[in-house]
Parts: sequence; structure tokens; C-alpha cells
Amino acid sequence: MRVWLWLLAAVVVVTAGAGIYFLRPVNGPARDLTLVGDATRGAYLIRLGDCISCHTDAKNGGAELAGGAALSTPFGTFFAPNITSHPEAGIGKWTLAEFSRAMSDGEGPEGHLYPAFPYENYTLMSDQEIVDLFVALQATPPNPTPSRPHEVGFPFSVRPILAGWKNLFFRPQRYVADAGRSEEWNRGRYLVFGAGHCVMCHSPRNALGGIEPGRELTGNPAGGTGGRAPALTAAALAAEGYDETSLASVLSDGFTPGFDVLGAAMGEVIADGTSHWSAEDRAAVAAYLLDKG
Repeated sequence: MRVWLWLLAAVVVVTAGAGIYFLRPVNGPARDLTLVGDATRGAYLIRLGDCISCHTDAKNGGAELAGGAALSTPFGTFFAPNITSHPEAGIGKWTLAEFSRAMSDGEGPEGHLYPAFPYENYTLMSDQEIVDLFVALQATPPNPTPSRPHEVGFPFSVRPILAGWKNLFFRPQRYVADAGRSEEWNRGRYLVFGAGHCVMCHSPRNALGGIEPGRELTGNPAGGTGGRAPALTAAALAAEGYDETSLASVLSDGFTPGFDVLGAAMGEVIADGTSHWSAEDRAAVAAYLLDKG
């Protein structure tokens, strides 16, 4: 009897310890939110972060940034919310601090955010970028279209369990440049892993939805709404005939070295996002991905 009591006590202790670990808050470094935002720089960040293609239901005639089309995943279907300045339907009532927590720590006013929203990547953005982006979004025309609820079944519909996912896979931090590489290479790496979040779609994920360590940018064969996302490694890109010039070019016009045109989800990313980037940023991504920095 005493043995069973000890075993029961051990189970209780282990369970309690695991619960404390997996439910603990996951927060990154404090941000300086006293900075003065610039809406023009923020408008560029809207393009850099691909906000428009995700948060606009263009196929159904939705207004810009007033809510996105369905994103199908193994865990359910997600709908990007209205992020216009509308006070009820959008984020018009959000404070800068609330916006910063969402972008940096994946924590919204109503609790944990699903990682379908790439806060894993946006956490790398600088303090100034966060402030600039907030100012730009607050300057958008308010649209009353209500955000569509996610269609996620139990247990994934229980948001508190996302704390466990964060403790397993999320490390909020800011981008740190590699002093041994060029400024262009570092800019490209930041865009791929940070604001541009290429790594989010072009990497395989495990059964819990975390990116498989060490396999970043090796492609995501699982498909989903956007279809198969190919590898973006230097070897894979070279095999497709890309060099720095053509890789930067495809991010502008969608034309591949094989005379195809990128469509589907990547076509939307190019049309609404990368084609609006500066030539320098497209070149930086190409330099990083082909490791020519």
C-alpha cells in the first residue's frame, strides 16, 4: 500500500511539474515603445511582412486587410482577422503595447495566438519596426467586416494549451546580425527568418506543428491551402536554374528561369508583397539563400 502511495505521489508531482513548465508564460525581451512611429516606413513593412495577401480575402472581393481567406492546416482552418483601424471589427482599439505583445510574444488581448500567425518570425523585428507598423495599421481605412472565427476542433480550440506549444517551439527574441557576414547577407537572413517569414511556409513541420530543427527551408511537402512549398536551399535553387539575378527577379515578376510563372499562394505573395519590396531587399534575400554574402 505504501508503495502505491509513493507511486501516486510521484505521478502527482511529475504531472504538476509538467503543468507548471508547459503553462508558464513565454515572453521575449522588453521593447522600447516610446519610439516615434513613421507611417511611411510602416506601410513598407505591411508589404514586407506580407500582411495584405494573408489578411485580404481577394478571391471573394474582400476589402484590403479586412480579413483573409481560409488557411487549411492539419489542425483546422484558420482565417486571418481584420487588422484595419476599425475600433470593433479591426484593431483600432488596440494599444501599442497590445500590438507589440501580439507581434513579439504571440499574445493577443484575448489570449494566446495560434502560430498560423507568424509571430515566431515577427518577434525578430526591431522595436522601431513594431512601432512603425502599428502607426501604419492605425492609419488604414476602418472596415466593419467582422473577423471570421477559426474552425478548429478540440483540443486545439482550447487556447491555454498553446502555452505548451510555445514552451516547446517558440523562442521570442530579436534579430542579431552575424558580424562575420556582409550587411546584405544579414539583411537577407533577417527577411527570410524575420519579417518576410519565408521559413514559415518552406520548412517541414512535425506532428505538433513545430518546424523540424535543422531542416529549415528544405521545403514543406505537406501542402495545405498554399500547396507544396519547395525547398529554398542553395542546392535546390541552383538545381532549378536560379542565380542571384534570376532569384531576385522572380520575387518581382514571378517568372522562373524555366519560363514558368509562379501562381497560387506564392503568386499572391509576389503580387501583394515581394514585388513591392525594394530591389535591394530582393537582392539581399537572393544573396542569403544562395549564400553569396
